[in-house]
Amino acid sequence: MTPVRSAEIGELRAFCAAVDLGSLGRAARLLRVSQPALSKRLRALEALAGARLLERSSRGVTLTPAGTRLYVEARKLLVQAEALDELMAGLPRGEAPVRLAASHTIAEFVLPAPLAEFERRRHRHLSVELIVANSAVVRDMVAEGRAEFGIAALEAGAATKGTLSEVPFCLDEVVVGVPDGHPWAAAAEIDPAELVRTPLIMRDPSANTRRIVAAALEERGMELAAPLAEVGSTSAAKATAISEGAPILLSLLALRAGGDGLSARHVAGMRFPRRFALLIGAEETLTPAARALIEHLLQAAQTLPGAVAEEPEPITSG
Repeated sequence: MTPVRSAEIGELRAFCAAVDLGSLGRAARLLRVSQPALSKRLRALEALAGARLLERSSRGVTLTPAGTRLYVEARKLLVQAEALDELMAGLPRGEAPVRLAASHTIAEFVLPAPLAEFERRRHRHLSVELIVANSAVVRDMVAEGRAEFGIAALEAGAATKGTLSEVPFCLDEVVVGVPDGHPWAAAAEIDPAELVRTPLIMRDPSANTRRIVAAALEERGMELAAPLAEVGSTSAAKATAISEGAPILLSLLALRAGGDGLSARHVAGMRFPRRFALLIGAEETLTPAARALIEHLLQAAQTLPGAVAEEPEPITSG
């Protein structure tokens, strides 16, 4: 059925701000509106869509599957709207949004607070255009100039592509997220043989979290069972694991950022560490805003549990 009207820019901007910041309160402050006014815009957008777009909890908001689809297209539209606003206002080219590409884990669980702070300092929403993709795609986008810089997981044994330089950003580890009530929740570690014969919730095959585990198991002559479900984003994968009561291959950064209903477990005798790096193409092409954002993010990375100089911390039960 055709909607009675099209979505308004203000509604889409409120929706994307809530997603980017993970909180209705922070989004309202960024857009300089009251939280009830922002909630009203989101309710109107959900009514037009005929579907729930955001899941709300005491920890903030996350995307539903319908919301994920809308977010991708809304972001494109807002970038075009911002460009039009700049053209009409006669703003200089240097004020165009910084194009930052980031992996799902970094975009969803690391960047929201630092980007909100960066936006606030510049007093303009959309001073950063965030593009979310798998790490391999992020690397390609920076190498091809489609993003000014990126943050992605490093591939073991992969050569630096073209003129890309890699600046250490943070450490992470892939663990098994176990839902409350699952038999593995009572175990200190998971037996590798039991892991490979159990269908898991996984990201898509090109996701770094999946490839790093598969490569480590392959060295032992083992192979993961066919997944119970393949999910495109980390947040959606976590939600699927909880709803299905099934284990999931999951970033420790993602679990620490909000692991309600999931406990982290290691595989006996194995660890799956990984490193994230800030990827930069030709430095001479970086805008002043991009350079400022890079410095800001590197400072913010020092406060993460997996700061650059540290190794992943041991996991405690529960």
